[in-house]
Parts: sequence; C-alpha cells; structure tokens
Amino acid sequence: MKKVFLILVLISSFSYSQEIALMKYNGGGDWYANPTSLPNLIKFTNQNINTKIKTKPATVEPGSPDLFSYPFVHMTGHGNVVFNDAEILNLRNYMLSGGFLHIDDNFGMDEFIRKEIKKIFPNNNLIEIPANHAIFQGPFVFSSGLPKIHEHDGKRPQAFGIFENNRLVLLYTFESDLGDGWEDADVHNDPKEVREKALKMGANILNYIFSN
Repeated sequence: MKKVFLILVLISSFSYSQEIALMKYNGGGDWYANPTSLPNLIKFTNQNINTKIKTKPATVEPGSPDLFSYPFVHMTGHGNVVFNDAEILNLRNYMLSGGFLHIDDNFGMDEFIRKEIKKIFPNNNLIEIPANHAIFQGPFVFSSGLPKIHEHDGKRPQAFGIFENNRLVLLYTFESDLGDGWEDADVHNDPKEVREKALKMGANILNYIFSN
C-alpha cells in the first residue's frame, strides 16, 4: 500500500505543486542547520528549471508515515545521528518505494551517518558516483563531478550513493557542503559564483529525482 501511495504522489507531482522536506532526526545533531538553504534551492529551481515546488519545505521525522508524501527528503547537520529500528524500517521502505534521501554532511556528520546508512541497507555499500553519472550531466554540467563549496578538511568532494535495481535511492554528499552554498549570501559570504555552483548542483539533484 505504501508503494502504491508513493507512486501516486510522484505521478501527481507533475500536475500539481511538488513538496519536498527536511528531515528532523534524533541523536543530538543539528538537523535544523542551514535554515535558508532549502527555500533558496526551491526558489532557484522554480526560476531556472521550471519545477513547481512549494516555496516552504516541510519537516518530517524518519519514522513518520508522512515521509511517503515527499519524493525528496533532505538531511543535514554537524553531529550525531541515531535511527531506531522503526525509523530504519520506515526509511528503507520509503526509498525502496520510490523515495529519495539526500544527506549533505555539514562537517562532522560523517562518522555517525555512515553507521546509520549501513543499518538501513546492511547488504549495500556506499558507492562513489562517477562524474559521468546523469546527476552531474543536466540541466547543468559538472564534468568533474560534485563541486567543492567549503573546504573543511581540504579533502576532495565526493558523492556516494546507494543503488537498488540500478536506481539511485540515497545520495550522500561529503566534503562539499552544498547546503552552505544554498544559504542566504550574507550567512557565509561566499562569492556569487560559489553559491551559483552549489545551487546548480542542487537543481541537478532535484531534476534527477523528478526525471527518474
């Protein structure tokens, strides 16, 4: 029933306003970091790639049945993340039913989130997504793959994914910090070209999930 429901949500999203959500999780990490990022990304994509996303994102918890109402859920933060058994099952069912989870490490989340992803998909490994993957090809081209927005540890940016039946169901962006780039210009004082690069990559992610 959940699978049928989500398919209907995805189909109807092409005729009516789509709605995306921010995940509110437990564990102590600041799930609420970057409060202006998703609204700015929505505004950018509605103006530049003809999406029809509601301007205010929803907030959803990982164990909630409401999760299945959103084709795209974004998750970010700096610290600890903990999913209980019910949340793990709900998240797995959500992604296997057509939902998409984007996790953006806002620096400090990596050691925690990898453990939780493994609980959700114990038989799958995070796979680095190559630069020639469709998510980097349009509508904006990133020939080198995931862009670097903030330095943090100075490591190269990496996009990791969980695939089910050749479908990307979970995207984990590491050492990039797209969400910071989506924030209001005066939050981090990033140059215009850096913010634009982050927003374009975010638009690619949304375009990918609404097209696949």
